[in-house]
Amino acid sequence: MDEQHSGRSAALSALSRAQLDELLTELLGRVHEVADTQERLGGLLDAVVGLAGDLGLDSVLQRIVDVAGQLVGAKYAALGVLSTGTDHRLSEFVTYGLSDAQRKEIGHLPRGHGILGVIIDRPEPLRLMRIKDHPQTFGFPDRHPPMDTFLGTPIRIRDKVFGNLYLTEKQSPGGFTKQDEELVVALAAAAGVVIENARLYEVSTQRQQWLEAAAAITAALLGPVERDRALQLVADRARDVAGADRTAVLLRHSGDRLMVEVVSGLPEDDAVGTTVPTDETLPGGVIGTGRPRVVEDLADGSQISPGSAALPVGWPVEGALVLLPLPTPQGADGVLLMGWAPANAHRLRGIDLQMPAAFAEQAALALQVASMQEDQARLAVFEDRDRIGRDLHDLVIQRLFAVGLGLESAARLPDPDAVAARISTAVDEIDETIRDIRRTIFEISSSHRSGPQLRRQVNDVVADATAALGLEPNVRLRGPVDSAVNPQTREHLLATLREALSNAAKHAGAHSVEIDLRVEDDVVLTVRDDGRGFAPGGRESGLRNIRHRAESLGGTSVLRSEPGRGTELTWTVPLVAGRVRVQGRDQRPGRNRPSAPGPEPT
Repeated sequence: MDEQHSGRSAALSALSRAQLDELLTELLGRVHEVADTQERLGGLLDAVVGLAGDLGLDSVLQRIVDVAGQLVGAKYAALGVLSTGTDHRLSEFVTYGLSDAQRKEIGHLPRGHGILGVIIDRPEPLRLMRIKDHPQTFGFPDRHPPMDTFLGTPIRIRDKVFGNLYLTEKQSPGGFTKQDEELVVALAAAAGVVIENARLYEVSTQRQQWLEAAAAITAALLGPVERDRALQLVADRARDVAGADRTAVLLRHSGDRLMVEVVSGLPEDDAVGTTVPTDETLPGGVIGTGRPRVVEDLADGSQISPGSAALPVGWPVEGALVLLPLPTPQGADGVLLMGWAPANAHRLRGIDLQMPAAFAEQAALALQVASMQEDQARLAVFEDRDRIGRDLHDLVIQRLFAVGLGLESAARLPDPDAVAARISTAVDEIDETIRDIRRTIFEISSSHRSGPQLRRQVNDVVADATAALGLEPNVRLRGPVDSAVNPQTREHLLATLREALSNAAKHAGAHSVEIDLRVEDDVVLTVRDDGRGFAPGGRESGLRNIRHRAESLGGTSVLRSEPGRGTELTWTVPLVAGRVRVQGRDQRPGRNRPSAPGPEPT
């Protein structure tokens, strides 16, 4: 009995030990599993914290893919970003585990068909032991590395799918587990928040850059704007801010054509000056609707109709394209094109079209201002030609006609001294005519000078005084008023004119005021009125200032007035400093006659 009991006890002890070993092994496995889970959760937490510190969207996407592959032990990983177009396919593909050489060998990256499209069409996690067993598997392109196990999950930003996370080739046996799926889903949820923050930061940065570009266009409007320079500035700044590879500005040319005015990032000699049609083309559609147009892939026939991609010479028919209208009050007058090569098409992803559209509106305004300035410059030339023509007719032709009559009558004079006097007078008149012609030539040659025109400043002073006078003065300007009077003389002359008109408004009670400004060898300003006049001897504080201004420039100020007969002020200063004046006239050796035609000195 004892032997039997002893045998049973030994057998039970062996069984208990086996069960205990099994339990201990299972417990140890569970401990390792818990430790591994804790380690992976710690890795997930570290990854999320690391991602949250990065605000660059491109680097955030790459780090998400890297972390996902390392976290679950996948050999390959990828993040496909969904396009914003109606096709809802992948516009960008960020990879982990593939070298640059492998990516190049594979060629065109997936667009989201086959097994990748399953998660796009039904955004929920998908885990496969063998990819080839799924009914929607299309297989792989040539030179694509072999892949068997698969795990995919969508990445959401709020309630919208941003993209999908794909992992293949689990490094440990047994494929991806349920725990792997849960871990990747948790990472995808955290990644959505990080991506949203990075996108907001990117949008705000781009918004600031577009505002700065629009400000640069506005700054150009503050000064003289050359049309070609304004157009080139628009193309260059748009290309720089958008990160585009090429830009172009097309404007209406004639009929149904658009002309390429400027380009950036394309050979200028080939493209500029060429035209593209507007009928049933992308640029023409933007002109017609007045709304921007985005083409994410020019090579994709599903996005554009055949023949509609009428683009400037040298523009590749591939990659992404944005077309922005250049609006005017009458409708769109041109198109701003921005293009990206296929490798850089992802830069279009973060662009808020409202900002480049606002920039295009500012650019259109710059073009309108430049056009108006050109029209104003042409109008100024025509006005100047009319004025010169009037001066030549009123002064030169009339004087020459009078000289001719005088010489003709001199032939009938019997007294030789009278004939000689008549001829001398004719010579003086011809000398004066030559001076008038010289001044006209000088004005024409100096028309390019910058700065405010004295004619306009005089007219502004007169306009300001018209209300106080109760009448509109009669203004006559003769000689090279704009070009020959130096800035110091201008300042004193305008101040004298203001004082004279103010005195006339306060004291004259005139029915008419005449202003005569003559620029010859002297600058002579005459202001006369038909008012009540005054007797000498009264207060003359304002008149004293006028006299001091003339004397400071080496000139004189003469006031003539009688009660009931009006007032006349003659303010005279030399055009050229340093002349000796005798009794109000220049003292020069010999006859005061120009030796040769040419511009007068200033």
